[in-house]
Amino acid sequence: MSADAALILAATTALAALSALAVGGVRRVLLRHGIHDEPNPRSSHTHPTPRGAGIALVPLAALAWLALDALAGGAGQLALGAGLALALGAVALFDDLRGLTPLPRLAAQIAVVAAGMGLFDGGPVFQGLLPLWLDRVAAALAWLWFINAFNFMDGIDALSAAQTLVIALGLVAVGAVAGWPGARAWPALVLAAVALGFLVWNRPPARIFLGETGAAGLGVLLGWLLLDAAARGAWPAALLLPGYYWADASLTLLRRLFRGAKIWQAHREHAYQRAVRAGWPHGRVTRLVAVLGLGLIAAACAAAAGRPVIALAGGTVLVAAVLVRLERAAARRPRP
Repeated sequence: MSADAALILAATTALAALSALAVGGVRRVLLRHGIHDEPNPRSSHTHPTPRGAGIALVPLAALAWLALDALAGGAGQLALGAGLALALGAVALFDDLRGLTPLPRLAAQIAVVAAGMGLFDGGPVFQGLLPLWLDRVAAALAWLWFINAFNFMDGIDALSAAQTLVIALGLVAVGAVAGWPGARAWPALVLAAVALGFLVWNRPPARIFLGETGAAGLGVLLGWLLLDAAARGAWPAALLLPGYYWADASLTLLRRLFRGAKIWQAHREHAYQRAVRAGWPHGRVTRLVAVLGLGLIAAACAAAAGRPVIALAGGTVLVAAVLVRLERAAARRPRP
């Protein structure tokens, strides 16, 4: 093993261990104060479980990004991403503890995304197909939807941890194929490490949930990395790696819109939730999505190697196959 590889392994392992310890500490505090998720129309769990792992994860990831920014000479972009995650995480923490209505939650998201896109120093996200001002507006809308999709899809044990690992490690792999400087991998490795620490506590049966704080903060950080990757030319990877979340969240939203449902209300209508309601264990659904993630990482690497059309077609087929599998599972043994 090379010295660089040994350093990466040691640093990632240490941060993952610190993440697990921090989440465990937060869990004890939440239990002591009776802060937990009661089963509701959106949830797929049946017992009260502490929520708020993001109280540990988001500051830990943000501090690591700030340290990386300082080591890089204070370029500012990682510090900006960290600050945005902390800002939205603070609003989401209030939501976790006291509750917020959808309007102020959305307003906070829009403010954070607008600030981020206003200060984003990357190239055109849509590869010059749009005027720069329209490129920034479209990228902001995509980022805003990703933050919300990440929150909507955080509904069963280990799913968000698995998706974070897929995006983070996928971007590391894409960077290696594309020949990005090695330092570009560190922000993604930070998110992979904190997700591993969270997974210790969130694997089935989950002993703590991410909470609004974690979903909002990680949504900001992951979205920031995906925007940066797209601006560097790896737009197929930015589409492919979160492909399952994009597809399930978007299709469910469209179904609810066409049916005239109130889209801001909690529900259990995503394909993964309906599969769980029909009898699939949380772990089985998460493993299926994780295996899909490995396929999407391979497709993203193929795109980075110069085969974007084949990669996008293959990734689309993989996502569609998983959605069909979940839909079939949901149709077999529906439960109330």
